[in-house]
Amino acid sequence: MNIETKIAKFTKPLYLESGRILEPWQIIYETYGELNEDKSNAILITHALSGSHHAAGWYEGDRKPGWWDGLIGDSKAIDTTKYFVICTNVIGSCFGSTGPMSPIYPGSNERYRLKFPVITIKDMVKAQKILLDSLGIKKLKAVVGGSMGGMQALRFGVDFPGFIERIIPIATTYQTRPYVIAINKSMIEAIRADCEFKNGNYEIGTELKGLAVARMIGYLNYISPKTFDKKFGREYVKTDGMFELFGRFQVESYLEYNGAMFPKWFDALSYIYLLKAISLFDIGRGFNSLDEAFSNIKDKLFLISFSGDTLFFPEEMREIKKYMDKVGGRCQYYEIDSDYGHDSFLVEIDKFSDLISDILKGEMDARF
Repeated sequence: MNIETKIAKFTKPLYLESGRILEPWQIIYETYGELNEDKSNAILITHALSGSHHAAGWYEGDRKPGWWDGLIGDSKAIDTTKYFVICTNVIGSCFGSTGPMSPIYPGSNERYRLKFPVITIKDMVKAQKILLDSLGIKKLKAVVGGSMGGMQALRFGVDFPGFIERIIPIATTYQTRPYVIAINKSMIEAIRADCEFKNGNYEIGTELKGLAVARMIGYLNYISPKTFDKKFGREYVKTDGMFELFGRFQVESYLEYNGAMFPKWFDALSYIYLLKAISLFDIGRGFNSLDEAFSNIKDKLFLISFSGDTLFFPEEMREIKKYMDKVGGRCQYYEIDSDYGHDSFLVEIDKFSDLISDILKGEMDARF
């Protein structure tokens, strides 16, 4: 599989939904496979909250491959011998696209930090569309993404009707509910309460404990209670005393470890900005009604949810199906049986990879 990583730089302003602009700005992206002569075989992969452009394959020295490597590659469901696959790092993130820790001007030592504008899902999609235009890609074979990536996939369908043959949002919603907004708020405040955060002026490389705590809060919603039961039960860490005040159950040790690792590779301000983008997400904003928004989707829409998702519940995607049926759109809904939790779209690829493959091959089109 041919893998290339590139950075596209733009000098024209990126006009944001808030009314502010980014100028200049850049987006880092990774490609797999080869673009055919008429540029008709491109598939866009959109990532979730802590994801990146590195969706598949291996970098030298990696301990693990890209985050969707089980799905993308030669002869896999998203077959890179057939398709030209693109995955970008969204603006606002911290892996090379313009974000809150980027220099305000090229060569400047001053970084945006809290001066960075609020970014929305709509802004992320707009930036990706500009990139695709610059590559001469006039139509996508598909866009596929889970969680925040699913929000982007849905947004593409609403904002750029007719641009994508098949839209595949996974484990997502059309309108972030108060429950998730409350979770996001808890994570943001955990970061802000860290004395080392310094109102966003922490030194680069600081591993904020507040970010570690935020990640622990996140895990409580990315993995279902059933999975916590199966993985850990009530086992206690063998080296800790049962009646030590800070002695730990195995599940506590797991959260501590994963929380502590997160600040080593993710930036606190990016986390705050992306959580804000998720909380703000509403596919109907800018339209008179949700009916009007969904009637804008002209392409084939394939929705995939997981029965045990406790972050974006399956009924939220069933509601999208109802809206699409109401406005006469082409939409199919699939619910995967799973009790793992929200992160099923990352962990249980074997449960839906064949479905993705069939959708891309057009084998599900007869159901419309």
